[in-house]
Amino acid sequence: MRLYLQQRPTAGEAPKYVQLTLEQDLFGGWFLVRESGTTGARPTVKREQHLARDTALAAFESARDAQLKRGFQVMFAQGADAPR
Repeated sequence: MRLYLQQRPTAGEAPKYVQLTLEQDLFGGWFLVRESGTTGARPTVKREQHLARDTALAAFESARDAQLKRGFQVMFAQGADAPR
């Protein structure tokens, strides 16, 4: 599952983005990967490991909601049950 959010840029600045990815590992656990930064610059990447899909999905939705409150807009959503 992947979600790409972008913030509207101010004059003269590159847009800021956040990409949230939910991936299953080989052992049945789940990773929430948060990539954020400014377009054209080096990103910041953070990983959270979750043992159950439910807790990983709750963390994914919580991260999404936090970014929506900060003014980011969903640009792209991918996944079987991709949250919007």
